[in-house]
Amino acid sequence: MRINKYIATSGVCSRRKADDLIQAGQVKVNGEVLKEAGYQVVDGDIVSVSGNVIQPIKKYTYILLNKPKGVITSAKDDKGRRTVLDILSENPDITDKARRLFPVGRLDFDTSGILLLTDDGDLTFKLTHPKHEFPKTYHALVQGVISREKELKLVRGVDIGGFVTSKARVKTMRIKSNTSLVEITIHEGKNRQVRKMFEAVGNPVIELKRVSFGQIQLGHLKEGAVRKLTTRELEYLRNV
Repeated sequence: MRINKYIATSGVCSRRKADDLIQAGQVKVNGEVLKEAGYQVVDGDIVSVSGNVIQPIKKYTYILLNKPKGVITSAKDDKGRRTVLDILSENPDITDKARRLFPVGRLDFDTSGILLLTDDGDLTFKLTHPKHEFPKTYHALVQGVISREKELKLVRGVDIGGFVTSKARVKTMRIKSNTSLVEITIHEGKNRQVRKMFEAVGNPVIELKRVSFGQIQLGHLKEGAVRKLTTRELEYLRNV
């Protein structure tokens, strides 16, 4: 098994992050710092990351979190802010504290909604790789009125600063008190992409929530609550 996949299936991080750890000299095989990113792990090899011996996990954990606004999508924060892993630690009946879970993709600090966390590095790699074009749907409360012309601009793609977004699905759900509630589906994951898209058409975001990840719906899960993915949801993700 290739070393980055071995690290990912051990629940340390994704394969891409594993490559970074190898480059940083944090990975050892049989006591020696690994220098070959393409190293193939064989039976009997002892692999350690940052001084901790690791082994592939045979049974993975898959969690859905309704991330609140003001929570960091990270394992830790140097500013002392609350992280998604802090929320998981508050739910020991759902999550095993001994497991090292990591988020599938990211949600901005000021964005709430559906976030998946797992120790399955291969699935994380699959769901976050750009070539898979995995759809994510958001509900955005924005300033002003979204006209049909602006909807079409968002659908066709807008320049968000050196990057033109791909086609999106857009539907205005409600217009009230000079604000618009808009549902938008994208398959990219640029930093603060949805916010930048609305800024590009002159309607800054007031509140933003991700309501679905592919066919997996946030539903009525309360903000800050977690649950395990269902068998049907896992089958869907594996077959995407």
